[in-house]
Amino acid sequence: METLVATVLIIIVFIITSMILNNLFSGSIKNNTQAIDTYLKELQYLQFHDKIDLPYSEDYNHWEISIEKYDNNKFQQIEIEALNKQTNKTITKKYIEQIQ
Repeated sequence: METLVATVLIIIVFIITSMILNNLFSGSIKNNTQAIDTYLKELQYLQFHDKIDLPYSEDYNHWEISIEKYDNNKFQQIEIEALNKQTNKTITKKYIEQIQ
């Protein structure tokens, strides 16, 4: 009888541990934005060296990417926005360039 109770308790502990680990791993995979961050840096580099024309838009691995330029007197503000179609997560990067 004691063996049966101990076995059931061990199985319950393993099931709960498995569920917790599954939740942690699925959350970390879903919130991982390393690939899109790298691609946005590549687009920023290309824009800085005048390899792409603005305004720019593209679809990349379930992400809608748009790049806009706003001119002021001496500066340009560049805004890069990426929207994930599946999770509705948005990444926005802004930077300023001096007009020459």
